[in-house]
Amino acid sequence: MAELSEQNSASGESASGAAESAFSGSFAAYTAGLAFALLLTGASFLVSQTSLLWAPGVAAGLAVLAIAQMGVHLVFFLHIGTGSDNTNTVLALAFGVLVVTLVVSGSLWIMANLNANMLPPSAIMEMQR
Repeated sequence: MAELSEQNSASGESASGAAESAFSGSFAAYTAGLAFALLLTGASFLVSQTSLLWAPGVAAGLAVLAIAQMGVHLVFFLHIGTGSDNTNTVLALAFGVLVVTLVVSGSLWIMANLNANMLPPSAIMEMQR
């Protein structure tokens, strides 16, 4: 038993790290993730369909619930945690978020620029006569 704990401490693993990795792929972890996801989904429908929140605050409430939902998916289903072995996974996720942000913001910028430089509909109709 002492030899096993010496090997774990020499390899950088701790008892809590082993328990964390055992929990991260277990049936209980997936069930807890599913329960949290269903709870957050139900809360989103509740917020959007009732007057539980002040009307201008509904969008902010839904945004908070969406971010919480993403966190649940990252932790419980994609197993992205704070461990040292997840560095590459987190970097790949950050790069993916960067690419999506650039594509979306670039598209919005192009559409806004096109909208600003477009002729009004009345001028287009006069050109066609």
